Amino acid sequence: MSDITRAGSDLIYELEDRPPFHQAMVGAITHLLAIFVPMVTPALIVGATLQLSPDTTAYLVSMAMIASGIGTWLQVNRYGIVGSGLLSIQSVNFSFVTVMIALGSSLKSDGFHEELIISSLLGVSFVGAFLVVGSSFILPYLRRVISPTVSGIVVLMIGLSLIKVGIIDFGGGFAAKASGTYGNYENLGVGLLVLLVVIGFNCCRSPLLRMGGIAIGLIIGYLVSLCLGMVDFSGLRNLPLVTLPVPFKYGFEFSFHHFLVVGTIYLLSVLEAVGDITATAMVSRRPIQGEEYLSRLRGGVLADGLVSVIACALGSLPLTTFAQNNGVIQMTGVASRHVGRIIAIILIVLGLFPMIGGFFTTIPSAVLGGAMTLMFSMIAIAGIRIIISNGLRRRETLIVATSLGLGLGVSYDPEIFKILPTSIYVLVENPICAGGLTAMVLNIILPGGYRQEEIFPAVRATEETD
Repeated sequence: MSDITRAGSDLIYELEDRPPFHQAMVGAITHLLAIFVPMVTPALIVGATLQLSPDTTAYLVSMAMIASGIGTWLQVNRYGIVGSGLLSIQSVNFSFVTVMIALGSSLKSDGFHEELIISSLLGVSFVGAFLVVGSSFILPYLRRVISPTVSGIVVLMIGLSLIKVGIIDFGGGFAAKASGTYGNYENLGVGLLVLLVVIGFNCCRSPLLRMGGIAIGLIIGYLVSLCLGMVDFSGLRNLPLVTLPVPFKYGFEFSFHHFLVVGTIYLLSVLEAVGDITATAMVSRRPIQGEEYLSRLRGGVLADGLVSVIACALGSLPLTTFAQNNGVIQMTGVASRHVGRIIAIILIVLGLFPMIGGFFTTIPSAVLGGAMTLMFSMIAIAGIRIIISNGLRRRETLIVATSLGLGLGVSYDPEIFKILPTSIYVLVENPICAGGLTAMVLNIILPGGYRQEEIFPAVRATEETD
């Protein structure tokens, strides 16, 4: 990249830069703080809802960390055609939580014991992951479908959907809602404190302070929460000292009926992965069109599928590229994929020693919400930048407006399409998928060969900006 482009960039360390070790560690820890709780939460939710034994739940959590480390290593190193070569962090896919709970509850009501339930859920997830692997090979032939407009809408919908998660955490999270403390002065005060600290440090001229802004905000928020008695250490009890992965520990069971449901969610995850990888390329100042972009896209989605195959074999829920880290890249200015190697190693180590990883789960939701609300909004802004990267003409305006309307509309009332068959409803009840599918269909059927009034001029992601 030219010096002029670098001068106009908000990045402190670009994709191939190698930060000094201490700065790389700050960047890695910041990413970990952003993803750790969301990474282990799906396993905790599934374990609690299905009333799995503490040992089984702890194993699912440990394997989620180890699989995330393996997946992140594959993504950032890019072995041949596998991996995006970007700072793409892998983590457990939240989209599977509801499906795993529904299928698991059905099996439990039929009298299945715990090991058979886990083996059935992971079995169909293992087979379903190959759908993602297969889809990666047809992505280069979908250039007309995967346009900057479509990718931008998916990224925008991801950001807007995550903002809801961030603001709920800001008020104390779902646990606070259940206990009646949601939105009290303590939660709002801590969340606001973290938000202000992150904003303040992000305005600093010092690269180190800017990179560490999120981590510093979370640490300050954690210490204040500790003084206020908001930190709960009960989840650290009875955790094993070391957990080693055992392939197919609970056996292997497969149901074609369950596969249809899980397979549908996997196809949805491909659309999310496309948006996430596009956003990562955008904030890393890499092309979001052309051969390099398509190569990274195919490699990233292929890694997504292979990592889910590995994860389900080890005993973790399926994984995907995490959107949260795009916000971290924008806030810290660190897009170096070499930082991803450190993240991968730390995740694997934390998975082997669950007591260390369990500490991160004690971070109060309000602390996380204070930082995440800002980071998730940055993802939405990245989506807007992608949409206008080629200019916003009347045709693109119609696509964006319709997709945004249906996507946000579904988020406000997910049951509007409940009359549809279950396999279709599972797709369109998700705002990301509803908006993304709408954009893809309109991008195909709306004519684009005529001259149109350009409402907004093109804004190139790699041009110098003031």
